[in-house]
Amino acid sequence: MALYHSPFALHYSHIMKIAIYGVGAIGSYLGVRLHQAGADVSLIARGAQLAAIKENGVTLKAPDGTVTVKPFVTGDAGKAGAQDIVFITLKAHALSSAATDIARLMGPNTILVTAMNGIPYWYLHGIDSAWRGRTLHAVDPEGAIARALPPERVIGSVLYPWAEVLEPGVVEQSTSNRFVIGEPDGSVGTRVRALAAIMTAGRLDAPITRDIRTEIWLKLWGNLCFNPLSVLTGATIDRLTSNGDLVALETAMMLEAEKVANALGIRFPYDVARRIEITAMAGARKTSTLQDFERGKPLEIEPLLGAVVELGELTGQPMPLCGAILALVRERGRIANRE
Repeated sequence: MALYHSPFALHYSHIMKIAIYGVGAIGSYLGVRLHQAGADVSLIARGAQLAAIKENGVTLKAPDGTVTVKPFVTGDAGKAGAQDIVFITLKAHALSSAATDIARLMGPNTILVTAMNGIPYWYLHGIDSAWRGRTLHAVDPEGAIARALPPERVIGSVLYPWAEVLEPGVVEQSTSNRFVIGEPDGSVGTRVRALAAIMTAGRLDAPITRDIRTEIWLKLWGNLCFNPLSVLTGATIDRLTSNGDLVALETAMMLEAEKVANALGIRFPYDVARRIEITAMAGARKTSTLQDFERGKPLEIEPLLGAVVELGELTGQPMPLCGAILALVRERGRIANRE
């Protein structure tokens, strides 16, 4: 397969070593595109994904065609060695148990890219607020993640592609190729520019923002209501955004969350109605959390809603409705895991 010329060479004199830790739908998509860009890609996978990729490589079905690539894949992070960049593409609730293993991929200058939904573990690191440096229990119990994966190594990423694993080793991607990236301190230096360059070389849209936290909130604002409610109702996105009773519930949850975001210095560039309209564009798809629920997997609820409720407590903003939905979906997840 022909490789794409990478402007990454403008910043580094060697082929970049990039690991993808968590080879689900998004991780597979990133792995294929970065491999095409000419990076030395290592996929850290497990289970059926690991076995299938070892045997047949990764097949990506995308709007511009279908491609199969065969990068290095292993279930043992230590075999991949120290990396220049590690994309963490796990569901955020799985990060706590994986953090020390991910640390095995780190050298003295390794960049960590958190390509996950929800409030990240590093959110309050370096933030200009009264809560600077606080640990959010919902996403980093006891601060173990931050000790293993130092926040100063992180570049944040907010992902917009829709992707789904069709079968082990085969992923379908559509809707978007956009990954907004940004330094937590708002700077635009060599390392974030180099990250954008290698991603762009892989035909990914990787705009750099000076305000990654606002970008996180813009996506989270919808996720915090649509994803939990999809688990409680079984509704697809088209129903969640057109049923009047559900829209009223979502609006109330988002208004509660907006007060928390405002208390943290975030200002949304559009209103709740527009955020719902944006989500409605996805059509009759299932949220990723509903997909996990139906497959009997643990639910990504704490980073999407638990952390927001916790931030509400920190900032003194009441969140009675969000708190009630959180309690319901937590219990739904517990029951599902016992069944």
